[in-house]
Amino acid sequence: MVISSVLFMSHTSQRDKNQNLQKKKYNILFIASDDLNNDMECYGFSFVKTPNLNRLVARATRFDRAYNQYPLCNPSRASLLTGYRPDVTGVYNLQKNFRETLPNAITLPQLFMNNGYYSARIGKIFHYGVPTQIGTNGMDDSVSWNQRVNPKGRDKTEESKLTNLTPNIPLGGALSYLAADGSDDEQTDGMVANEAIQLMKENKDHPFFLAVGFYRPHCPFVAPKKYFDLYPLDKVPLPKEVASDWNDKPEAAKFIKDLNLGLDEAQRREVLRAYYASISFMDAQVGKLLDELDRLKLTDNTIIVFWSDHGYNVGQHGQWQKHSLFEHSARTPLIIAVPNITAGKSSGRTVELLDIYPTLAELCGLTAPAGLQGKSLVSLLKTLAQRGIKLHLHK
Repeated sequence: MVISSVLFMSHTSQRDKNQNLQKKKYNILFIASDDLNNDMECYGFSFVKTPNLNRLVARATRFDRAYNQYPLCNPSRASLLTGYRPDVTGVYNLQKNFRETLPNAITLPQLFMNNGYYSARIGKIFHYGVPTQIGTNGMDDSVSWNQRVNPKGRDKTEESKLTNLTPNIPLGGALSYLAADGSDDEQTDGMVANEAIQLMKENKDHPFFLAVGFYRPHCPFVAPKKYFDLYPLDKVPLPKEVASDWNDKPEAAKFIKDLNLGLDEAQRREVLRAYYASISFMDAQVGKLLDELDRLKLTDNTIIVFWSDHGYNVGQHGQWQKHSLFEHSARTPLIIAVPNITAGKSSGRTVELLDIYPTLAELCGLTAPAGLQGKSLVSLLKTLAQRGIKLHLHK
């Protein structure tokens, strides 16, 4: 009888524990990287090392055909965060605030804040001019957050040390770089990660929507020297060039009129090495966030979304930066990890950044605003899990 009572109590205790876990709200770790294309190890491009995003993908669904709504920072971010396309937000440039058109919009973080979540932003989520507005609120939406943090590191204060291969272009678009002295923690993105970790610690017992916006690999391409050392200059692969490439393409598609901005092959390798070094540096900061989730025992109750506002041309068709509908610019990384649902899956379905808003609302049982133009991906995530579709790395 005593043994039976103990067993009954044990089963009851476990049942209660499971019920409590089900009632506990998901946390959201919402990680953005700026100007990041899909040329990464975690997407099958083995040259660019992303060990921490690889870790994330192992417990996530990686979307192989995710596209932005407009390949420019402000229009893309305004669209993702409001859930409406640019023709509704009215945002097509880097200057206009979506609130001018949609003063009563409920943004994604605002929805969570309105439903009792602690909502915080560290770094760039809504649009900032980079590097000019690092350390400021930029074009942030103040009503979306309980707290905002704007670090500024030595990448900003040491701009005079940059090597600029396109000096006639303003610094926010120039192909410039610096293999920096000092540690990760002295760079703005290192500070962003550390500030996010502090907010995790302070809010570990309360549901949070924590938006962590990294600035890299947006130009200028700045990372500590050790990340440059990962990429020997003579090993950096350049995109294949075809002499007749532009014979079947409209002139309107040529954002960069002077193909490759006049850079020779050696200069293009310099720029690509710096871009790739910046990606690996950003990846290391993501790793710090994942480690802290584990340390705080929050991993099993935290949804992680990793995204970029758009891709980035690095010489394909002689084009650089965004501003184009070529695949390297229009396509974007999107990785979603949901505890007990996603695990090392990949999807070839075409999805949009617009889909993030309704997906997170459904996962967390929140009522999203009417008229959102994206589609929830929850049923797709669950279908992939049920079918046991395994991750496939594209080479």
